[in-house]
Amino acid sequence: MALGSYPAARALAPKVEALFARDLQLARAQGLEYGGFPPGTAAIEAIIDAAFWASLRREETFVPKISLALLPPDYSPHALRFERPLPLAAAPLARLAPAVERPGIHLGVWEVDGALAVWGTARDIPTHCFVLEVSAPGLLVIKHRHAEDTGKFVNLAVVEGDEVKVVDPGASRLPDCPALVTALTDFQSPASWVDPVNVLVQLSVSMRAHGRGGMLLVVPAETAAWHASIAGPMLYAMSPPYGELADLFSEPREERGTRRWRDAFDRAVSSVAGLTAVDGATVLTTRYELLAFGAKVTRRRGQQPVASVCVTEPLEGSMPTVVDPSQLGGTRHFYAAQFVHDQQDALALVASQDGRFTVFAWSPCECQVHAHRVETLLL
Repeated sequence: MALGSYPAARALAPKVEALFARDLQLARAQGLEYGGFPPGTAAIEAIIDAAFWASLRREETFVPKISLALLPPDYSPHALRFERPLPLAAAPLARLAPAVERPGIHLGVWEVDGALAVWGTARDIPTHCFVLEVSAPGLLVIKHRHAEDTGKFVNLAVVEGDEVKVVDPGASRLPDCPALVTALTDFQSPASWVDPVNVLVQLSVSMRAHGRGGMLLVVPAETAAWHASIAGPMLYAMSPPYGELADLFSEPREERGTRRWRDAFDRAVSSVAGLTAVDGATVLTTRYELLAFGAKVTRRRGQQPVASVCVTEPLEGSMPTVVDPSQLGGTRHFYAAQFVHDQQDALALVASQDGRFTVFAWSPCECQVHAHRVETLLL
Protein backbone atom coordinates (compact mmCIF):
# COMPACT_ATOMS: atom_id res chain seq x y z
CA MET A 1 0.00 0.00 0.00
CA ALA A 2 1.21 3.51 -0.76
CA LEU A 3 2.40 5.66 2.16
CA GLY A 4 -0.42 7.88 3.36
CA SER A 5 -3.18 5.53 2.26
CA TYR A 6 -4.46 5.11 5.83
CA PRO A 7 -6.46 8.28 6.67
CA ALA A 8 -6.39 7.80 10.46
CA ALA A 9 -2.59 8.08 10.43
CA ARG A 10 -2.70 11.59 9.02
CA ALA A 11 -5.54 12.62 11.35
CA LEU A 12 -3.84 11.32 14.50
CA ALA A 13 -0.22 12.36 13.86
CA PRO A 14 -0.55 16.05 14.91
CA LYS A 15 -2.42 15.05 18.07
CA VAL A 16 0.28 12.56 19.07
CA GLU A 17 3.03 15.10 18.39
CA ALA A 18 1.21 17.54 20.68
CA LEU A 19 0.90 14.89 23.40
CA PHE A 20 4.64 14.22 23.41
CA ALA A 21 5.38 17.96 23.38
CA ARG A 22 3.08 18.34 26.40
CA ASP A 23 4.88 15.56 28.27
CA LEU A 24 8.23 17.18 27.51
CA GLN A 25 7.04 20.46 29.02
CA LEU A 26 5.65 18.68 32.09
CA ALA A 27 8.88 16.76 32.62
CA ARG A 28 10.95 19.94 32.40
CA ALA A 29 8.61 21.82 34.73
CA GLN A 30 8.90 19.06 37.34
CA GLY A 31 12.66 18.71 36.98
CA LEU A 32 12.33 15.16 35.63
CA GLU A 33 14.54 13.51 33.05
CA TYR A 34 13.06 13.33 29.56
CA GLY A 35 14.97 10.58 27.84
CA GLY A 36 12.96 10.20 24.64
CA PHE A 37 13.25 11.66 21.19
CA PRO A 38 10.23 13.93 20.51
CA PRO A 39 8.59 12.58 17.34
CA GLY A 40 7.58 14.78 14.44
CA THR A 41 4.29 14.60 12.60
CA ALA A 42 5.77 13.00 9.47
CA ALA A 43 7.50 10.22 11.43
CA ILE A 44 4.38 9.48 13.48
CA GLU A 45 2.21 9.28 10.36
CA ALA A 46 4.66 6.98 8.58
CA ILE A 47 4.95 4.58 11.53
CA ILE A 48 1.18 4.40 12.08
CA ASP A 49 0.57 3.87 8.37
CA ALA A 50 3.11 1.06 8.01
CA ALA A 51 2.04 -0.65 11.24
CA PHE A 52 -1.65 -0.57 10.33
CA TRP A 53 -1.19 -2.29 6.97
CA ALA A 54 1.24 -4.78 8.55
CA SER A 55 -1.42 -5.66 11.15
CA LEU A 56 -3.80 -6.79 8.37
CA ARG A 57 -1.29 -9.22 6.85
CA ARG A 58 -0.67 -12.85 7.81
CA GLU A 59 2.66 -14.60 8.15
CA GLU A 60 2.06 -18.35 7.84
CA THR A 61 -1.51 -17.78 9.14
CA PHE A 62 -0.28 -15.87 12.23
CA VAL A 63 -1.38 -12.27 12.94
CA PRO A 64 1.67 -9.98 13.30
CA LYS A 65 2.23 -8.61 16.81
CA ILE A 66 5.06 -6.12 16.92
CA SER A 67 6.26 -3.07 18.85
CA LEU A 68 7.98 -0.16 17.10
CA ALA A 69 10.12 2.37 19.00
CA LEU A 70 11.41 5.64 17.55
CA LEU A 71 15.04 5.90 18.66
CA PRO A 72 18.52 5.95 17.05
CA PRO A 73 20.54 2.73 16.76
CA ASP A 74 23.37 4.05 18.95
CA TYR A 75 21.09 4.64 21.95
CA SER A 76 21.65 1.21 23.53
CA PRO A 77 25.00 -0.63 23.54
CA HIS A 78 23.09 -3.93 23.58
CA ALA A 79 20.86 -3.25 20.59
CA LEU A 80 20.69 -5.85 17.83
CA ARG A 81 21.57 -4.01 14.59
CA PHE A 82 20.91 -5.22 11.06
CA GLU A 83 23.70 -4.93 8.52
CA ARG A 84 21.15 -3.55 6.05
CA PRO A 85 18.21 -1.62 7.58
CA LEU A 86 14.75 -2.71 6.46
CA PRO A 87 12.22 -0.40 4.80
CA LEU A 88 9.47 0.87 7.09
CA ALA A 89 6.73 -0.94 5.17
CA ALA A 90 4.00 -3.50 5.80
CA ALA A 91 5.60 -6.52 4.11
CA PRO A 92 9.00 -6.39 5.91
CA LEU A 93 7.30 -5.75 9.26
CA ALA A 94 4.97 -8.74 8.85
CA ARG A 95 7.83 -11.05 7.84
CA LEU A 96 9.90 -9.96 10.84
CA ALA A 97 7.03 -10.26 13.37
CA PRO A 98 7.61 -13.92 14.44
CA ALA A 99 11.11 -13.05 15.65
CA VAL A 100 10.09 -10.07 17.78
CA GLU A 101 6.60 -10.81 19.11
CA ARG A 102 7.68 -11.60 22.66
CA PRO A 103 7.16 -8.84 25.28
CA GLY A 104 9.95 -6.34 25.79
CA ILE A 105 11.39 -6.50 22.26
CA HIS A 106 10.99 -3.35 20.15
CA LEU A 107 11.85 -2.78 16.51
CA GLY A 108 14.00 0.33 16.36
CA VAL A 109 12.96 2.95 13.80
CA TRP A 110 15.10 5.94 12.81
CA GLU A 111 16.02 7.95 9.76
CA VAL A 112 18.65 6.19 7.64
CA ASP A 113 19.92 7.83 4.44
CA GLY A 114 17.06 10.30 4.44
CA ALA A 115 14.20 7.86 5.07
CA LEU A 116 12.73 6.10 8.09
CA ALA A 117 13.91 2.50 8.36
CA VAL A 118 13.94 -0.41 10.80
CA TRP A 119 17.55 -0.63 11.95
CA GLY A 120 17.25 -3.59 14.38
CA THR A 121 15.81 -4.43 17.81
CA ALA A 122 16.14 -2.93 21.27
CA ARG A 123 15.09 -4.00 24.75
CA ASP A 124 16.22 -0.91 26.61
CA ILE A 125 14.36 2.21 25.55
CA PRO A 126 14.39 5.66 27.15
CA THR A 127 11.55 7.24 29.05
CA HIS A 128 8.95 9.08 26.94
CA CYS A 129 10.13 7.28 23.81
CA PHE A 130 7.45 6.99 21.12
CA VAL A 131 6.28 3.36 21.02
CA LEU A 132 3.59 1.89 18.78
CA GLU A 133 2.31 -1.60 19.48
CA VAL A 134 0.35 -3.74 17.03
CA SER A 135 -2.10 -5.61 19.29
CA ALA A 136 -4.48 -7.12 16.74
CA PRO A 137 -5.56 -6.62 13.12
CA GLY A 138 -6.31 -2.92 12.76
CA LEU A 139 -5.67 -2.27 16.46
CA LEU A 140 -2.70 -0.06 17.34
CA VAL A 141 -1.66 1.39 20.71
CA ILE A 142 0.59 4.44 21.06
CA LYS A 143 2.40 4.65 24.39
CA HIS A 144 5.58 5.62 26.21
CA ARG A 145 7.44 4.41 29.28
CA HIS A 146 7.01 6.66 32.30
CA ALA A 147 9.98 5.96 34.55
CA GLU A 148 13.52 4.71 34.03
CA ASP A 149 13.39 2.04 36.71
CA THR A 150 10.10 0.41 35.73
CA GLY A 151 8.57 -1.36 32.78
CA LYS A 152 5.28 0.50 33.03
CA PHE A 153 3.92 2.17 29.92
CA VAL A 154 1.38 4.96 29.61
CA ASN A 155 -1.18 4.54 26.83
CA LEU A 156 -1.68 7.82 24.96
CA ALA A 157 -3.95 6.82 22.09
CA VAL A 158 -5.57 3.80 20.48
CA VAL A 159 -6.35 3.38 16.78
CA GLU A 160 -8.94 0.78 15.88
CA GLY A 161 -9.83 0.69 12.20
CA ASP A 162 -11.01 4.21 11.37
CA GLU A 163 -11.69 5.08 15.02
CA VAL A 164 -9.14 7.12 16.96
CA LYS A 165 -9.28 7.27 20.78
CA VAL A 166 -7.04 9.72 22.62
CA VAL A 167 -6.67 9.12 26.37
CA ASP A 168 -7.74 12.02 28.56
CA PRO A 169 -5.00 12.56 31.19
CA GLY A 170 -7.48 14.47 33.34
CA ALA A 171 -9.84 11.52 33.71
CA SER A 172 -8.25 10.51 37.01
CA ARG A 173 -9.17 13.88 38.52
CA LEU A 174 -12.88 13.09 38.42
CA PRO A 175 -14.50 13.15 41.88
CA ASP A 176 -14.46 9.74 43.59
CA CYS A 177 -12.17 8.26 40.93
CA PRO A 178 -10.97 4.83 42.20
CA ALA A 179 -7.24 4.44 42.82
CA LEU A 180 -7.17 1.72 40.15
CA VAL A 181 -8.39 4.15 37.49
CA THR A 182 -5.97 6.78 38.78
CA ALA A 183 -3.11 4.30 38.44
CA LEU A 184 -4.08 3.65 34.82
CA THR A 185 -4.64 7.24 33.71
CA ASP A 186 -2.36 9.43 35.82
CA PHE A 187 1.18 8.12 36.23
CA GLN A 188 2.22 11.32 38.01
CA SER A 189 -0.11 10.42 40.89
CA PRO A 190 1.29 8.82 44.07
CA ALA A 191 -1.58 6.32 43.87
CA SER A 192 0.19 4.78 40.88
CA TRP A 193 3.52 4.25 42.57
CA VAL A 194 2.87 3.17 46.14
CA ASP A 195 4.47 -0.12 45.12
CA PRO A 196 6.71 -1.10 42.18
CA VAL A 197 3.61 -2.61 40.60
CA ASN A 198 -0.07 -1.93 41.06
CA VAL A 199 -1.66 -5.27 41.90
CA LEU A 200 -5.14 -4.47 40.62
CA VAL A 201 -3.74 -3.14 37.34
CA GLN A 202 -1.81 -6.36 36.80
CA LEU A 203 -4.83 -8.48 37.75
CA SER A 204 -6.98 -6.46 35.33
CA VAL A 205 -4.54 -7.04 32.47
CA SER A 206 -4.37 -10.76 33.24
CA MET A 207 -8.17 -11.08 33.56
CA ARG A 208 -8.64 -9.44 30.19
CA ALA A 209 -5.95 -11.62 28.62
CA HIS A 210 -7.60 -14.99 29.32
CA GLY A 211 -10.54 -13.95 27.13
CA ARG A 212 -13.25 -15.86 29.00
CA GLY A 213 -14.71 -12.91 30.87
CA GLY A 214 -14.74 -12.66 34.65
CA MET A 215 -15.62 -10.67 37.76
CA LEU A 216 -13.30 -9.68 40.61
CA LEU A 217 -14.78 -8.19 43.78
CA VAL A 218 -12.38 -6.21 46.00
CA VAL A 219 -13.75 -5.99 49.55
CA PRO A 220 -12.44 -4.38 52.75
CA ALA A 221 -10.20 -6.72 54.71
CA GLU A 222 -11.60 -5.59 58.06
CA THR A 223 -15.24 -6.67 57.57
CA ALA A 224 -17.31 -9.61 56.36
CA ALA A 225 -20.30 -7.46 55.37
CA TRP A 226 -19.86 -8.56 51.74
CA HIS A 227 -21.24 -12.00 52.66
CA ALA A 228 -24.72 -10.41 52.68
CA SER A 229 -24.44 -9.93 48.91
CA ILE A 230 -23.35 -13.50 48.12
CA ALA A 231 -25.70 -16.46 47.79
CA GLY A 232 -24.68 -19.36 49.98
CA PRO A 233 -23.18 -21.79 50.22
CA MET A 234 -19.99 -20.78 48.40
CA LEU A 235 -18.59 -23.84 46.64
CA TYR A 236 -15.08 -22.45 46.31
CA ALA A 237 -14.41 -20.53 49.54
CA MET A 238 -10.82 -20.49 50.80
CA SER A 239 -9.97 -21.74 54.30
CA PRO A 240 -7.67 -20.19 55.28
CA PRO A 241 -7.60 -17.29 52.81
CA TYR A 242 -5.03 -17.74 50.04
CA GLY A 243 -2.37 -15.20 50.86
CA GLU A 244 0.47 -15.51 48.32
CA LEU A 245 -0.03 -11.98 46.96
CA ALA A 246 -0.34 -10.59 50.49
CA ASP A 247 2.83 -12.44 51.57
CA LEU A 248 4.77 -11.06 48.62
CA PHE A 249 3.86 -7.51 49.61
CA SER A 250 4.91 -8.11 53.19
CA GLU A 251 8.49 -8.58 52.01
CA PRO A 252 10.92 -5.64 52.29
CA ARG A 253 10.57 -3.06 49.55
CA GLU A 254 14.12 -3.64 48.30
CA GLU A 255 13.23 -7.29 47.59
CA ARG A 256 10.41 -6.31 45.23
CA GLY A 257 12.76 -5.27 42.47
CA THR A 258 14.47 -8.65 42.25
CA ARG A 259 13.86 -11.18 39.49
CA ARG A 260 12.88 -13.82 42.08
CA TRP A 261 10.18 -11.55 43.52
CA ARG A 262 8.91 -10.46 40.12
CA ASP A 263 8.62 -14.05 38.87
CA ALA A 264 6.74 -15.06 42.01
CA PHE A 265 4.45 -12.05 41.67
CA ASP A 266 3.66 -12.85 38.03
CA ARG A 267 2.78 -16.44 38.94
CA ALA A 268 0.54 -15.31 41.79
CA VAL A 269 -1.26 -12.78 39.59
CA SER A 270 -1.82 -15.40 36.88
CA SER A 271 -3.13 -17.86 39.45
CA VAL A 272 -5.69 -15.44 40.92
CA ALA A 273 -6.72 -13.94 37.58
CA GLY A 274 -7.22 -17.41 36.12
CA LEU A 275 -9.85 -18.16 38.77
CA THR A 276 -12.02 -15.33 37.43
CA ALA A 277 -12.69 -17.46 34.33
CA VAL A 278 -14.89 -19.71 36.48
CA ASP A 279 -18.57 -18.74 36.42
CA GLY A 280 -19.33 -16.41 39.33
CA ALA A 281 -17.22 -13.82 41.15
CA THR A 282 -13.72 -14.02 42.62
CA VAL A 283 -13.42 -12.23 45.98
CA LEU A 284 -10.19 -10.51 47.03
CA THR A 285 -9.54 -8.33 50.08
CA THR A 286 -7.86 -4.94 50.00
CA ARG A 287 -4.81 -6.74 51.46
CA TYR A 288 -4.80 -9.03 48.38
CA GLU A 289 -6.00 -12.15 50.24
CA LEU A 290 -8.11 -14.47 48.10
CA LEU A 291 -11.36 -15.41 49.89
CA ALA A 292 -13.40 -17.24 47.26
CA PHE A 293 -14.08 -17.76 43.57
CA GLY A 294 -17.14 -18.89 41.66
CA ALA A 295 -19.30 -16.94 44.16
CA LYS A 296 -22.86 -16.03 43.15
CA VAL A 297 -23.74 -12.37 43.66
CA THR A 298 -27.24 -11.60 44.90
CA ARG A 299 -29.12 -8.50 46.00
CA ARG A 300 -28.60 -7.69 49.64
CA ARG A 301 -31.71 -8.30 51.73
CA GLY A 302 -33.70 -5.08 52.18
CA GLN A 303 -31.89 -3.26 49.37
CA GLN A 304 -33.57 -1.92 46.24
CA PRO A 305 -32.42 -3.06 42.79
CA VAL A 306 -29.82 -0.75 41.31
CA ALA A 307 -31.78 1.75 39.23
CA SER A 308 -29.11 3.54 37.18
CA VAL A 309 -25.36 3.65 36.57
CA CYS A 310 -23.16 6.55 35.44
CA VAL A 311 -20.75 5.40 32.69
CA THR A 312 -17.54 7.19 31.71
CA GLU A 313 -14.51 6.47 29.53
CA PRO A 314 -11.13 8.20 30.07
CA LEU A 315 -11.06 9.52 26.50
CA GLU A 316 -10.99 13.01 25.09
CA GLY A 317 -14.46 14.10 24.05
CA SER A 318 -16.18 11.36 26.05
CA MET A 319 -19.14 12.54 28.14
CA PRO A 320 -20.68 10.78 31.16
CA THR A 321 -23.93 8.97 30.47
CA VAL A 322 -26.50 7.59 32.89
CA VAL A 323 -27.93 4.26 31.77
CA ASP A 324 -30.18 1.50 32.97
CA PRO A 325 -28.08 -1.40 34.38
CA SER A 326 -29.54 -3.71 31.74
CA GLN A 327 -27.68 -1.67 29.09
CA LEU A 328 -24.25 -2.32 30.58
CA GLY A 329 -23.56 -5.51 28.66
CA GLY A 330 -24.69 -8.66 30.44
CA THR A 331 -25.38 -10.41 33.71
CA ARG A 332 -21.83 -9.92 35.04
CA HIS A 333 -22.14 -6.16 34.61
CA PHE A 334 -25.60 -6.08 36.18
CA TYR A 335 -24.56 -8.07 39.25
CA ALA A 336 -21.32 -6.09 39.61
CA ALA A 337 -23.35 -2.87 39.67
CA GLN A 338 -25.78 -4.38 42.21
CA PHE A 339 -22.90 -5.56 44.42
CA VAL A 340 -21.30 -2.09 44.52
CA HIS A 341 -24.74 -0.52 45.06
CA ASP A 342 -25.18 -2.72 48.15
CA GLN A 343 -21.53 -2.78 49.30
CA GLN A 344 -20.46 0.80 48.77
CA ASP A 345 -16.95 0.33 50.18
CA ALA A 346 -16.14 -2.35 47.58
CA LEU A 347 -14.96 -2.39 43.96
CA ALA A 348 -16.06 -4.71 41.17
CA LEU A 349 -13.85 -5.37 38.12
CA VAL A 350 -15.53 -6.97 35.12
CA ALA A 351 -13.82 -8.33 32.01
CA SER A 352 -15.98 -9.15 28.99
CA GLN A 353 -15.22 -11.83 26.44
CA ASP A 354 -15.13 -9.13 23.74
CA GLY A 355 -12.28 -7.31 25.50
CA ARG A 356 -14.22 -4.62 27.33
CA PHE A 357 -13.16 -3.93 30.92
CA THR A 358 -15.21 -2.01 33.48
CA VAL A 359 -14.41 -0.87 37.01
CA PHE A 360 -17.51 -0.35 39.18
CA ALA A 361 -17.27 1.91 42.25
CA TRP A 362 -19.73 3.82 44.41
CA SER A 363 -19.64 7.58 43.89
CA PRO A 364 -20.64 9.56 47.00
CA CYS A 365 -20.72 12.75 44.92
CA GLU A 366 -23.21 11.28 42.46
CA CYS A 367 -24.93 9.00 45.01
CA GLN A 368 -24.92 6.16 42.50
CA VAL A 369 -22.77 3.44 41.01
CA HIS A 370 -20.11 4.71 38.61
CA ALA A 371 -18.87 2.42 35.81
CA HIS A 372 -15.41 3.33 34.49
CA ARG A 373 -14.74 1.77 31.05
CA VAL A 374 -10.95 1.32 30.96
CA GLU A 375 -10.17 -1.31 28.28
CA THR A 376 -8.35 1.35 26.23
CA LEU A 377 -5.83 1.69 29.06
CA LEU A 378 -5.17 -2.04 29.41
CA LEU A 379 -4.07 -2.79 25.83
